[in-house]
Amino acid sequence: MARRHLKNKIFVKIKSIFLLSLLFEATATMKSLLRIGATLGLIGTTAVGTWLGTTFQALALPTEEVVKILQGVPVFTIVDAQGAPLVAVGDDNEKVTGVFISQQEANGFLQELKNKTRRRSQVSVQPVSLGEVVKIAQTNANQPEPLGFAYVPIPAQVQAAQQMPNSEYQGGVPLFVARGGEDQGYLTIQQENEQIIPFFLEASQIQQMVERFKQEQPAMANSIVIDVIAMENVISTLQSSNDEMLKQIRIVPTQEAIQFIRSLSAQQPQ
Repeated sequence: MARRHLKNKIFVKIKSIFLLSLLFEATATMKSLLRIGATLGLIGTTAVGTWLGTTFQALALPTEEVVKILQGVPVFTIVDAQGAPLVAVGDDNEKVTGVFISQQEANGFLQELKNKTRRRSQVSVQPVSLGEVVKIAQTNANQPEPLGFAYVPIPAQVQAAQQMPNSEYQGGVPLFVARGGEDQGYLTIQQENEQIIPFFLEASQIQQMVERFKQEQPAMANSIVIDVIAMENVISTLQSSNDEMLKQIRIVPTQEAIQFIRSLSAQQPQ
């Protein structure tokens, strides 16, 4: 079922995703839109693992809300000629397919695969929305032989996460989020009529945002800290909690992904 649904699942809602990406990219747009919001109280440098283990709620955000939060991120899979993802069989016959955050990393893996095997033209890199991957994984979870999804981080961002001050990063795809102020609320950006909490896949992006905020609010500069949280933990939390504040989270694509979004946007009918 997962293979059939993943076939030809090209990036969705490209127009809104493109506009969201531009919001974070433009300095002028971002100026004076930065705010210190409320504390989520549950996501922090070390709190995610504890949260998942101790505050699980019977109710969770609806699937459509989770997809909305994650849909703005393009990820990349390796597929065969029929559009089905390549599957590795691990321990206990567990079937897993790789989901790359970076298109460049996916292309590099594909080239290595072609060099080591005879599968030349039969395999390719396929873009898909992260929200779509999570939706497929969720609907596929109850199958007799579910297909797992292993997220492949960007090596440079893993290194950046490890080097962050007071970082407790222990693996997974690193996300960077800023807190500050007396209550250590999350740094938010206004998008239309809502305040969103940006979680960045790229350390340089959040550092730029923090520097802008410090220039606008110098009195609060010393209170700003950057947390590193595994994307896998955030996804699990979205699927296991119905905290309304979770709806404010948005994952910001990397600069590489923004360029990819632009290329897709240019191909969309006007």
